[in-house]
Amino acid sequence: MAFQAEYIWIDGTEPSPMIRSKTKIVPDGKEPGIWGFDGSSTNQATGDNSDCVLSPVWSCPDPLRGPDDRLVMCEVLNTDFTPHASNTRAACVAVADKYAAHEPLFGLEQEYTFIEDGRPLGWPLSGYPAPQGPYYCGVGGDKMPGRDIVERHTAACIKAGIGIEGTNAEVMMGQWEFQIGILPPPEIGDQLWVARWLLFRIAEDFGVFATLEPKPILGDWNGAGCHTNFSTKEMRADGGWDAIIDACEALGENIDEHVENYGVGIELRLTGAHETQHFSKFSYGTSDRGASIRIPWIVAKDKKGYLEDRRPNANMDPYVVSRLLVNTVCQAAEQH
Repeated sequence: MAFQAEYIWIDGTEPSPMIRSKTKIVPDGKEPGIWGFDGSSTNQATGDNSDCVLSPVWSCPDPLRGPDDRLVMCEVLNTDFTPHASNTRAACVAVADKYAAHEPLFGLEQEYTFIEDGRPLGWPLSGYPAPQGPYYCGVGGDKMPGRDIVERHTAACIKAGIGIEGTNAEVMMGQWEFQIGILPPPEIGDQLWVARWLLFRIAEDFGVFATLEPKPILGDWNGAGCHTNFSTKEMRADGGWDAIIDACEALGENIDEHVENYGVGIELRLTGAHETQHFSKFSYGTSDRGASIRIPWIVAKDKKGYLEDRRPNANMDPYVVSRLLVNTVCQAAEQH
């Protein structure tokens, strides 16, 4: 029997790209192959030369449809099969291959905010909810709007075989988080994009949408980030503490390139308040959620493990962030 393959890709919208998708009916016994789309409608081509190519890179069962249907993550190519200008995955693959011997791994903490009728889900029609405090990992119907969507999204990710590690309510009312990992690049990016697609698609059924805006509400409210946990085999090995400190020092030497590519609107979120370091500064420390890089206490205790880059926005591109971290840290390690 034929099955449905939902082809998912990242468009060329600026300053923040959008997720696009469309369905292909695939004959029984066939695999989802090369397909195409109208790039002039996705900010990826002009009308007089509009064809773009969808090349599958990762797939999983579609948890929203039948048992044989698939979700198919694609990269965008030109018609000569070179990477499209909007394709950030290709550069990530090149760096991952170059430094494969270091065995980089990632865990991503994706924060997001549910929006309904122009305001965060659960917020009053006018004014503000009670101040931040009871919402983080909270429980109680009047404080925790959106849990039904979160539960369905979590179940869908598990059913799809996505490496979801957990979920929790975040500091601002209407804000939540899920975690994906522990995976190498570029698969960490493939799975995060598909998990984002599932979140947006499931939210449709509830009449709300999930935004990745880093500061959806200005003022005394936490922003939304995508804290990025990163390690190499040297950092994970016994005695890896020195490699962790070397990684932090290397990141401190390359502040601008990272911050400039960690998501649009980062200056609105990295203000030095609300558990952030100012975007113009760099610091690292054990258990310090106000630092650019947090070293978890268990890592400091074991003298090996990983670091958490707290700077990436919720709207960051995981292909870009993973590429930058691997390149900066592993290049410095080889020069050390």
